[in-house]
Amino acid sequence: MKISEELRCLFSGKVEERDGSYVVEVPEQELRLGELQADETYRVAVLPTPATNEVNITDATTEPEQAPQTPPVEEGEQRTVEIEDIGDQGDGITRVERGFVVIVPDTKQTERVTIEITDVRENVAFAEVVERVSYYE
Repeated sequence: MKISEELRCLFSGKVEERDGSYVVEVPEQELRLGELQADETYRVAVLPTPATNEVNITDATTEPEQAPQTPPVEEGEQRTVEIEDIGDQGDGITRVERGFVVIVPDTKQTERVTIEITDVRENVAFAEVVERVSYYE
């Protein structure tokens, strides 16, 4: 199956019936870390997974359909980014693929910088400024 480059987030959930409608709950983390905004409309793809009572022995020994997502950055990688926000500790914040957060100390909001990723964790990465970039370049 081909997955669109426009994919904003990917998570597992259940379709539930509530008051005559069907609801898919979006995890809070997807709104905090991703590109999703509350009260906006998005196209949603719903993919089936086997129900627990349908799993047989061969299913239990195969790899899961959806592997956990790995961070979209690696230590040592360099990127040119725009600082989108300033965190509680005063560090710059930018987001890359799938809304993955990269924290960049010693930067200002709207500043364009080339960064080098120094530490990658499951939900966040840290980077240092390599070069400050002019918007006219």
